[in-house]
Amino acid sequence: MDPIDSDDRERRKRSPFDPIKDDDFFKDMFKDIFNDDQLNDDIRKMTEEMMKLFSNAQPGKSVVHGFKVQFGPDGKPHIEDFGNKQTRSPEGELAISDEIEPLTDIIEGDDSVSITVEVPGVNRDNIDLTATEDALEITVDSPKRKYHKVIDLPCRVKTKSTRATYKNGVLDIVLDKKEKKKDSSGYRVSIE
Repeated sequence: MDPIDSDDRERRKRSPFDPIKDDDFFKDMFKDIFNDDQLNDDIRKMTEEMMKLFSNAQPGKSVVHGFKVQFGPDGKPHIEDFGNKQTRSPEGELAISDEIEPLTDIIEGDDSVSITVEVPGVNRDNIDLTATEDALEITVDSPKRKYHKVIDLPCRVKTKSTRATYKNGVLDIVLDKKEKKKDSSGYRVSIE
């Protein structure tokens, strides 16, 4: 008796670069969301890049790479990748960067912008944070880990208002907006 049935064998033969097309459970669960050819192509390309990145990994060296799918106000999914990036050596050979691009979340409120950045395994003193009116740069250079990311902000901010806390590998940053969102709720005018 064969412990692996023919369906399992067939599933294992499928392309690792096409997780959506090949996985019926995944496809059924997210059919309304991932019924977009461009999104499927983007995920396929990212998966291919990730597999190439892993093939260049050095023994004993950690590699982090992934992507998150976030739905914007328009209801459409937006993809952001994170982790070690692939670079080229001066000789033109593919290599894996020591710097990790951290996973981030940006939430724009009425008066401020909140950013959460995952930078585990470092001390608060190793984090360098630089804010401009329209971008935020995070650099971490510690003996064990290196992180780097430039975040384009969704609006102009007051740089001197920047507040940041770091606890349990999570860096939380809050920046006050230069201009508040306009009140679109309207004002009811009484008629005399």
